[in-house]
Amino acid sequence: MLAGDALSGRGASMRPSRERSNSARVPEAVRSGRLSRLGGGSGTVSSRRTIMTLFSAPADAWSHRTRIVLAEKNIDLEVVSVAPGSLPEDLLDLNPDHSLPTLVDRDLVLYDSRVIIEYLDERFPHPPLMPADPVTRAQFRLALYRIERDWYSLLVQIGREEDRRQLPRLRKILLDTIVQGVELFQLKPFFLSDEFSLVDATVAPVLWRLPYYQIELPPKAQPIVRYQSRIFARPAFARALSDAERAMHR
Repeated sequence: MLAGDALSGRGASMRPSRERSNSARVPEAVRSGRLSRLGGGSGTVSSRRTIMTLFSAPADAWSHRTRIVLAEKNIDLEVVSVAPGSLPEDLLDLNPDHSLPTLVDRDLVLYDSRVIIEYLDERFPHPPLMPADPVTRAQFRLALYRIERDWYSLLVQIGREEDRRQLPRLRKILLDTIVQGVELFQLKPFFLSDEFSLVDATVAPVLWRLPYYQIELPPKAQPIVRYQSRIFARPAFARALSDAERAMHR
């Protein structure tokens, strides 16, 4: 079975909620240091623009995977925690999608998590988080696409669903979709790889949130349980967790 087919699962033909790829140049408001402190945040944008700044939602899977990549590469930057819906006016000017995460690197602004993590992997090439071989690299990109389309979209639906009667159905679809690819998690230490990759950084936030959404992996999913134990034990994973994400496992 191809990785893309196994990841898609059955009955999970939901439309993707993936962010739109885009970038922008930093306006004078940021270059001059006029970006205000974020409400509920943990920092400000330096007027010197000598370091990267990541605006990150504390409980969002898209932001979580970006922080995992930053931690795996040990990148020194400022992470500003922003509550969804509370973006300051200056940051709204930077990002016309009004979405998180948003990365500011001097005059460059990126506001799609896939674009951000691939940019980080290219800008800071060690350790590499994508294979050098173009065929394998394309397969990994396909896996990223399928996980975003089928897993992340369901996480968003579960988190936003107001009709509690629909939650058991959505949870089951997500669980079935994940378990459908169980064999992929037993082939190698990491997802189809001997080394940690962007795919692992994308899978991990979903698996971390399963208990929070009252989703329990069945006995036949032991390869996934062992896989997530390896991922969660990584020092970089622990460093990437926000307080809100740590609270999901209390």
